[in-house]
Amino acid sequence: MSCITIYHNPHCGTSRNTLAMIRQSGVEPNIVEYLHTPPSRAELKALLQSMGMTVREVLREKGTPYAALDLGNPQWTDEQLLDFVEQHPILLNRPIVVTPLGVRLCRPSEAVLDILPNAQIGLFTKEDGEVVDTRNTASPTRLDADVRSHTTPPAQPSAP
Repeated sequence: MSCITIYHNPHCGTSRNTLAMIRQSGVEPNIVEYLHTPPSRAELKALLQSMGMTVREVLREKGTPYAALDLGNPQWTDEQLLDFVEQHPILLNRPIVVTPLGVRLCRPSEAVLDILPNAQIGLFTKEDGEVVDTRNTASPTRLDADVRSHTTPPAQPSAP
């Protein structure tokens, strides 16, 4: 059994990119499709504590009942917000990754590099075509088009 778990939504590009980075590091993680198998309230509280985040900080607004439920209203306590997440797992932002090195909400996807035991995976191309140089995990580098194509831009003619 893997020592890495990802709370994953296969319909989310960031989640798919994060999963691909984990796999490219040589690990096949435990995949929890949290919309079908949501974490229990106790598991969610433990994840939040490990991340040092509040439930409000991991709420997803876009594509969820967030606005309809008026969850931006400060009247809701953490316990009430947890009730909403239990009723509507789509409210939980993703992906959340658990490794021996920590727990992170991996947005952007390269945030996973901070907690992967073997994060030196080299160049990684995201689904949208963005290339990330993951060899420097302290500060992954997004590469511009010239570096991605491994070409040097043509020299500009010098002014007379």
